Amino acid sequence: MLGGSAAFHGFSVDDVDAARAFYGDVLGLEVTEENGMLFLHLAQGTRTLVYPKPDHVPATYTVLNFPVADVEAAVDALVERGVTFEHYPHVEDPKGIQRGWGPTIAWFSDPAGNVLSVIEE
Repeated sequence: MLGGSAAFHGFSVDDVDAARAFYGDVLGLEVTEENGMLFLHLAQGTRTLVYPKPDHVPATYTVLNFPVADVEAAVDALVERGVTFEHYPHVEDPKGIQRGWGPTIAWFSDPAGNVLSVIEE
C-alpha cells in the first residue's frame, strides 16, 4: 500500500536553532526550515525531519548513521570542528572508534543528546 510513498524519517530536539547550527555549520549538511521544523537534506534525495519537542528526551539508540570511507579520518575532521566522540566501556580505542567486531564505527551526539555515528562503508 505504501510502497511508492516518498517516506522520510525524523527525530526530536529541544532547540531548533542549536540543531540548525550543528547540522548545517558543524556537519556541513544542507538544512532547510519549514513551519519551525528542519529538514536535513542527505545524499540521494533522502530527507530527515528534525522537529522541536518541549519535553524532548534524547533517543537511546543511533538515530542517524553517516557512511564514510575512512572512520578515523572522519573522526579527526569532526573533532577539529568541535565534535566530541562518545567513549563507551566496550571500546578501548582512544578516539572512541569501535574496531574489530561489527563495522568500524564511532558515535557522537547532537546538541539535544541524540546519538549519531560515522560508520565505515
